[in-house]
Amino acid sequence: MDPHFFRFDERSEFDPEPVLDVLQGRRLGVIFRDVIPPAVREDMTARFWNSPGLTRRTGEPSYHVGAYHWNKPIDTYLAETGKVVQDVMGVLDVADSPWHWFRDRMNTRLSRDGARLRLAEMNGETACPALVRAWHKEGEYALEPHEDEAQCRDPRQAGFEVQQVLRYEVCATNMCIEHGSGGRLVLWNLRPDDESRRRFGIEHSGFSYPPETLDGFDRLTVDIRPGDVYVFNGRHVHAVDATIGNRTAVSFLLGFIDDETVVTWT
Repeated sequence: MDPHFFRFDERSEFDPEPVLDVLQGRRLGVIFRDVIPPAVREDMTARFWNSPGLTRRTGEPSYHVGAYHWNKPIDTYLAETGKVVQDVMGVLDVADSPWHWFRDRMNTRLSRDGARLRLAEMNGETACPALVRAWHKEGEYALEPHEDEAQCRDPRQAGFEVQQVLRYEVCATNMCIEHGSGGRLVLWNLRPDDESRRRFGIEHSGFSYPPETLDGFDRLTVDIRPGDVYVFNGRHVHAVDATIGNRTAVSFLLGFIDDETVVTWT
């Protein structure tokens, strides 16, 4: 991979243009520093921890509000989304919500090209608007090295729009509303192929890559702070290193499915 591509740009104000560059494969990632005001972060964080939809994820040191499409049949994901969508919006629907202004500003930019951003759909049902999750884990990684392309190939989700994203770039957006210490985003200059996934038995999950197999690849770390919003190419192997205190973020995946449509899902 081009070493000039393997870097994160940093901005002090939100700008949809570099996000579009990430979506179109022209840059690895961009982080917008301190663009979520403290009052908004505090409101969303309180709503998250007090949400009736707050759930402990089995086998992980994380809590979340929302639904994961990862490693499950599409009908299960859509049914779970239907049950939690009001709880998710209960966290997101605040004054000056970053979830809303991100989508509004992206749609304003995309409209100049005759394109738009929306939730992914299937059979009249829509993907979960966002996943709000908190991690708290010591050790080497809070979230083990993985990539986001493989999960979009899951045959149990045949017909789901996200499988069309594979013709473009699979990207991720995170909006940090609470952050202790640690919890840096770690990326490797590596985009695995199907042969590599089969070798590790993760062909349709992308999770996880043994850290020792990543030795020798260029590695990039990005410090994350409360108020930051960042977007990056999720085809690259990435992880979150150990955290002290909660690392809480609003997250979703996104990508083009055709030249006129960007979809998001969780």
